[in-house]
Amino acid sequence: MMEISFPDGFLWGASTAAYQIEGGWNEDGRSPSTWDTFSKLPGKVYHGHTGDVAADHYHRWREDVSLMKQLGLPAYRFSFSWPRILPAGTGTINPKGLDFYDRLVDELLKNDIKPFPTLFHWDLPQVLEDKGGWTNRETAKHFADYAGIVVEHFSDRINNWITINEPWVVAIMGHLEGVFPPGVQDQGMAASAIHHLLLGHGLAVQTMRAVARQPLQIGITLNLSSVESATKSPEDQKAAHTNDLHLNRIFLDPLFLGKYPDEITTTMGFIFPEGYEKDYPTISTQTEFLGINNYFRNVVRFNASIEPFHYETIQPEGSTYSEMWEFNPNGMYDLLIRLKRDYPIKAIYITENGTAITDGVDADGRVRDSRRIQYLQDYISSVHQAIQNGVPVKGYFVWSLLDNFEWAQGYSRRFGIIFVDYENNCKRIIKDSARWYSQVIRQNGFKLKTYYAEPF
Repeated sequence: MMEISFPDGFLWGASTAAYQIEGGWNEDGRSPSTWDTFSKLPGKVYHGHTGDVAADHYHRWREDVSLMKQLGLPAYRFSFSWPRILPAGTGTINPKGLDFYDRLVDELLKNDIKPFPTLFHWDLPQVLEDKGGWTNRETAKHFADYAGIVVEHFSDRINNWITINEPWVVAIMGHLEGVFPPGVQDQGMAASAIHHLLLGHGLAVQTMRAVARQPLQIGITLNLSSVESATKSPEDQKAAHTNDLHLNRIFLDPLFLGKYPDEITTTMGFIFPEGYEKDYPTISTQTEFLGINNYFRNVVRFNASIEPFHYETIQPEGSTYSEMWEFNPNGMYDLLIRLKRDYPIKAIYITENGTAITDGVDADGRVRDSRRIQYLQDYISSVHQAIQNGVPVKGYFVWSLLDNFEWAQGYSRRFGIIFVDYENNCKRIIKDSARWYSQVIRQNGFKLKTYYAEPF
């Protein structure tokens, strides 16, 4: 069996997000977020599920840190809840909100687990959404203020920071497709949200550095995919090019090249706020790393009936799938190689990668999720291959530590390496994938094996 090993100092971890795991949605001064509001609207989330309880991490955080220690996790990526810390979105700090994260961070450090937090993972305070949310330029400034408050408080203990998680999802799925908060379908609003999210990131980076108690490592996390055309026809190749602009380059180019791609602002119809070009220097403020969330590749074909971009992503015939997405680890490799080729990125962290598996507790109390192990092994192998070819990947975080509230899918999808029994007081059970991942961490690598031979 082939054995692979990672460079010394490679950082292994697991990721979560506040709204997906915390619960305690109205406790200790926390105000509603956009997801609290959206999830309670009829028909927006699978079976009307909400994050009111989620995985109850707000009350079980100490147990969860103990499980991380048991697995030997060197790092934990979590997110701060903006409405828990600033219930009005800005202004007065909620001491109980900071206290919760103080306890969590101190417990992580006590157990030699590096905190690697995200400042915004989609839970915008509803009071700010009521004033226009990310379509309002003021929200970018409020985000920078919030970032400064959190960093000033925690930077004596934390030096790795992510500003925003997946701004594409907030802007496009929330403002163009309408399937996430705030649930609107307006390309002009989506363009404003894109720009203000990027501006908020740049302003936050500058504020964070100004108030930090030590030198910081700061990045932003983007959801990125390699893009392939379904056929070699000119129509499909143009469709793939458009998808790449719409998904990847619309954020990568302004962050790392200092401007939006010309096609975004001409033929694709994104009309950004007046004077947007003046914000390019702020948006492209230099950072220490890029976080990448990657689960699948995009295979794209032309479809004239689909507005506004005339393409669709397809499931290629003969491909292997899990519950939601294609199983194609080469896509991870292709993406990483492309980033090295096209952008001046200092370092990369895989901040999310994983798969939804229909798993459950067997009669002996064990969760056998061999399909997830196969997925993780093969994708991590692609990361290793990219490192061997010069891509500066410095760490990998599995998604997710816990089964959780999976946004519009509610609790119908399980991504965790730790099982959460929602019917039994959110009892935690370590899955086989967690035991496998724990061994990978201890060995800083693994021997390639076949864990699940049948198609997903």
